[in-house]
Amino acid sequence: MKNIVLLACLAVSGMFFSQNKTYELSSPKGKNKIKFELVNNAPKYAVSHGKTQVISPSDMGFLLKNNEDLSQNFEILKVENSTFDETWDQVWGEKKKIRNHYNQMVVKLQQKNQNKRKLDIQFRAYDDGVAFRYVYPNQNDKDSIFIMDEKTTFNLKEDGQAWWIPAYRENRYEYLYQKSPVSKLDTVHTPLTIESNSGLKLSFHEANLIDFASMTLVNTTGTQLKSDLVPWADGVKVRVKDSFTSSWRTIQIGEKAGDLIDSYLILNLNEPNKLGNPTYFKPYKYTGIWWGMHIGKYTFWESEKQGATTKNAFDYIDFTAKEGFHHMLIEGWNKGWTPQWYENHMHMFSFTKTADNFDIEKVVDYGNKKGVELIGYHETGSNLINYLKEIDAGFALYQKLGIHTVKIGHVGSKLNMKEWHHGQFGVNYFRYVLQKAAQYNLAVFYHEPIKDTGERRTYPNMLAREAARGQEYNAWSEGNPPSHVVILPFTRMLSGPMDYTPGVLDVEIKQGYPGKRIHGTTAQQLAMYVVFYSPIQMLADLPENYTGKPELQFLKDVPTDWDNTIVLNGEIGEYITTVRKDRNSNDWFLGSMTNEKSRDLSVSLSFLDKNARYEAQIYADAKGTSETVNPTAVAISKKIVKSTDVLQLHLGGSGGTAIRFKKL
Repeated sequence: MKNIVLLACLAVSGMFFSQNKTYELSSPKGKNKIKFELVNNAPKYAVSHGKTQVISPSDMGFLLKNNEDLSQNFEILKVENSTFDETWDQVWGEKKKIRNHYNQMVVKLQQKNQNKRKLDIQFRAYDDGVAFRYVYPNQNDKDSIFIMDEKTTFNLKEDGQAWWIPAYRENRYEYLYQKSPVSKLDTVHTPLTIESNSGLKLSFHEANLIDFASMTLVNTTGTQLKSDLVPWADGVKVRVKDSFTSSWRTIQIGEKAGDLIDSYLILNLNEPNKLGNPTYFKPYKYTGIWWGMHIGKYTFWESEKQGATTKNAFDYIDFTAKEGFHHMLIEGWNKGWTPQWYENHMHMFSFTKTADNFDIEKVVDYGNKKGVELIGYHETGSNLINYLKEIDAGFALYQKLGIHTVKIGHVGSKLNMKEWHHGQFGVNYFRYVLQKAAQYNLAVFYHEPIKDTGERRTYPNMLAREAARGQEYNAWSEGNPPSHVVILPFTRMLSGPMDYTPGVLDVEIKQGYPGKRIHGTTAQQLAMYVVFYSPIQMLADLPENYTGKPELQFLKDVPTDWDNTIVLNGEIGEYITTVRKDRNSNDWFLGSMTNEKSRDLSVSLSFLDKNARYEAQIYADAKGTSETVNPTAVAISKKIVKSTDVLQLHLGGSGGTAIRFKKL
């Protein structure tokens, strides 16, 4: 529901002003300011936060085919200013009501040469950051438009520490974050998080990415970052017919690290909900035949250790129903899996034919009797030629069976072994599949995807995605170091929900590959359900590792749909404490996690209702517990608390604490 909407517009004709005039736009409370001007007929912008300059004058524009320069020789035709204020409801999310309050300035430019190309630049100033995008209006171009380069730069006024993953690598976004000065960066993916030398926390990303190439950032000189659009195989960055609208280039600005997480700028820059309230999806937790394949207990393909069999499915359904959960994922259920399925080949998966020893109709029927709905799975192997031929038949099968969620994987370094996952081809493909799924009443979560840019606001059947190095790396690689899980909330997760697949209680992976383990404690795995936001959360471990474990109760209690979210404390790569209020009860939940260092944190409970008492149900690292010492030991206790209390948390090395505050 939308609340008060205020709109005011002012159009200023450029002919009344010198072309050297500076135009300024401030956020509603004046926290952030954008300055625009033409310098020698070239557009420049700058950004400041309070008295601190964040971005010094920086370039804007594009280079088109045949070296046609769309970044200079401009004059200003008009500048339009407006303000906007609304409060809108998320169908599901980390916060129910989101305020969208900004001031906007649209600068309409036209080149002074023979072609007289027009280009509009839209700026928005929020109190939690700034954004701008380019709109190239239809100008009756005879030929298609080919963008060969984007000239946008971000000239950081000062250096700082950046947390980043490399772009243009085989494993897409699935890399460990590195930390280095901005001045030492190469080409990196967004979100790019920076702590400037002045202490400001910055996140560079993009929003509402439609029919355009995604943006990476390259360090060109000093502390200057430049947009580097992901190209097609032939080197063209973007190809359109008559007009184009870029994604929003976003800079979220915070004084504390948690301010970046508390920002909803990315969502606010997307279009309103186009699907209404999809009744076929409500947030949930799920189990699945998945972790067993990663640790080597089962195989994805047909073999003596085949994971996706009717018998195994029945057993997993029994466990899921017994413990009170209602959704279950089965990977490897269909034809096409081989031991080489993850290698770069044009694998030919079927999306309607079942694997030997698996009867999908019997499994679905058995699940229905037990109150457990299957989650569909489509692994494309990045062979989209094959997938798009079968997508309607695959989705129709799920619709016929009453399946309402599909996980879609895209293992492979390039789509069709040719195009980047995050180029214009991939952007359009992932959006097409999302819209196609909606036609079949299917909600989607992607693995090996294009990064999130907030489209879940427009299409609430877009649930979550991977787009980072997730839990499975702990099963068969050197694993994710302790700092990884306290970097993700301040980097990758600023873009949107992540399907990290938490909940592995057997962190030492006793049934797995020799020497492989999770570099954290069991209590930390519990805390992830609060710290890592997703409307769908997996209980990733094997059923036998949950049976009889008292900490399973927290996983039963913790919701996946929230009324409010607050980050209480945190430093990037060090620690974080997050609290969230359940959307469907008066309960609050807390998750706190640390890197390899043990920590004692004081947490004010002022977020609780001031007129109530709560039972704090605490799941913490047992005394002396750390990643290497008794990591599965969880101390469970209860105490009565109120909003004026301060809670003392002790986190073991690579540990965590999870708490349910039950209102009495």
